[in-house]
Parts: sequence; C-alpha cells; structure tokens
Amino acid sequence: MKKLSLVILTVVTFLSCNKQEPTQFSEEALNDTFISLAGNQVSFQSILNKHKGKTIVIDIWASWCSDCIKNMPKVKKLQAQFPDVEYVFLSLDRSIDSWKHGINKYQVTGDHYYLPNAKDCAFADFVNISWIPRYMVINKAGEIVVFNVIEADDEKLLEAIKN
Repeated sequence: MKKLSLVILTVVTFLSCNKQEPTQFSEEALNDTFISLAGNQVSFQSILNKHKGKTIVIDIWASWCSDCIKNMPKVKKLQAQFPDVEYVFLSLDRSIDSWKHGINKYQVTGDHYYLPNAKDCAFADFVNISWIPRYMVINKAGEIVVFNVIEADDEKLLEAIKN
C-alpha cells in the first residue's frame, strides 16, 4: 500500500510540474471588459493591441494588497532598468475611487485599468489568480512567456524581459 501511495504521489507531482502554461489568452479573457483611467470600458484585447509589437509586463495588483505595495519599489526599478518595456497595471481594487487613490498614493506609472468584476469574470478565471501581486510577460510576438510570477524581481521575469 505504501508503494502504491508513493507511486501515485510521484505521478501527481510529475504531472503538476510538467503542466504547460498557456502562451495565448483565451477568447473569453480577451473579450473581458476593463475600465480605463478616463472611465471608458475597454476589452483586454484592445489593451494588448495598444502595446502590440512591444514587450509588456502585466502587473495584477490592488491598493489594499500589502505584498503589492511592497513590490512597487521593485517594479519601479524594473521600469528604470527596462524603459522600452510597456507596463500595464490591472487593478483588482474594490472600487474605482480606491484604485485611483492607490495609483496616486504609490505613484504608479504605466498604463492603468480596473477590473470591476474580478471575482466573476473570464479574465480572472483564465489567469487563475490565487495571489497578488501577479506578474505576466507578453513578448513582442504577443505570446505569454511568463504566466505566473509573484515577485517583481523574479529571475524568470527578468530573463523574459531581457529576451
């Protein structure tokens, strides 16, 4: 029985380690709606199109998230180190006012969007947000090259930006 349990555990571990992360967003995630700083509704696809042909770092954050705030200096360092990269901030704040206040309070520079229904939407389902901050990197060809990183100075994130 112990051998069978060990075999099952090994197989599950192997399969979970080899799970491939997506390289493209789902159609549903691309069609999900965000709010711009100007108050306009925009699809996630239009956000990506705005930065087409460039490397994009996506930062999923919220002003109430202490880990997000602790990572902001690291994000600012990234922005200084890689000024040609586009930085898109997607907020899971509880309100538009909180979101805008957080941007100003923490002096977050980049392209900002608010996800009004973060608990029940196709984008959140696709990226399977289990923790924030959450960083993703989209390469110049529009492919997701980093899907799930929670530290702004993660080596995987830095390597993807450099390439």
